Amino acid sequence: MITLYGIKNCDTVRKACKWLDAHEVEYQFHDLRKEGVSEALIRSWADEVAWEQLLNRRSLTWRKLSDEEKSDLNPSKAIKLMTAHPTLIKRPVVESGRAVIVGFNEATYQTELL
Repeated sequence: MITLYGIKNCDTVRKACKWLDAHEVEYQFHDLRKEGVSEALIRSWADEVAWEQLLNRRSLTWRKLSDEEKSDLNPSKAIKLMTAHPTLIKRPVVESGRAVIVGFNEATYQTELL
């Protein structure tokens, strides 16, 4: 079963859900804002894709962090920040059982999810 992690009002998440629905791909939606995310899960994603790819430095949440929180980032610190502030995670994150996909790219979805 595919799990899509995101936030309902995110435009990119909406595009991903629309694509999955149009291609009749079954998935489970996990709302990061409402349901949160565990540090262990983020670590497992970071084992598949670089933590830098998971961290959304363009988000409003990132801009609201203190300079101290944003400085001297390393994998452990970044993962702890994303655990504490799930909206720092670039969306959507899709777990397919075969791969972890970050963001929405139609070609990648076509290759990995169909």
